[in-house]
Amino acid sequence: MSENTETHARTTRNDGPAPRVLTDEESSRLLRGQRFGVLASVRSSGHPHLSTVLYDWDAEERVLRVSSTADRLKVRQLRRDPHASLHVHGPDVWSFAVAEGEAEIVDPADGAAPGEEPLPDRRVVILLRVSRLYGTALDVSAQG
Repeated sequence: MSENTETHARTTRNDGPAPRVLTDEESSRLLRGQRFGVLASVRSSGHPHLSTVLYDWDAEERVLRVSSTADRLKVRQLRRDPHASLHVHGPDVWSFAVAEGEAEIVDPADGAAPGEEPLPDRRVVILLRVSRLYGTALDVSAQG
């Protein structure tokens, strides 16, 4: 093994506090406190596709709303496979929340007359119905 390989193979020691799991309410509060997140959808290859989005979180209904244009890759992917996640960061690099669920594309043009061509910048709403919330926080202030 080369020296470079040995260096990468070693583990590091961490004497600090471990991140703690957020409660459902804490994850929801973190979602409510942010406006931008990273939406992950699934490519046809099975790989994730990540997209920074502006969103709105309805904690009572457990629904995330994202506005997009109908021709975006994320919209096409979510029509094919509705599984999606939204990741938001917390106040430090170790804190985050993730909302997972299935997306529905709400397209006002779905009621358009047959043969009517949609505009290229037509807006749609991605509704992510959240079935699972999770996250972690690093409570550095709790360190003694």
